Amino acid sequence: MSDDNIIKFERRKSKPQTRAISPMRRKALTWLAVIAGLVLVWAYYQFVAPASMP
Repeated sequence: MSDDNIIKFERRKSKPQTRAISPMRRKALTWLAVIAGLVLVWAYYQFVAPASMP
């Protein structure tokens, strides 16, 4: 007897759960991004921008 027409009921494979970022870490990353942006703006005007600004 052939088993090729039998439906096998199996549990679905669970997807790996994504880790949620804690509010404290999210706040720290936000402040780090703001500070990095300010440093990049300062570095641009300090080293790249032309000396005579209108």
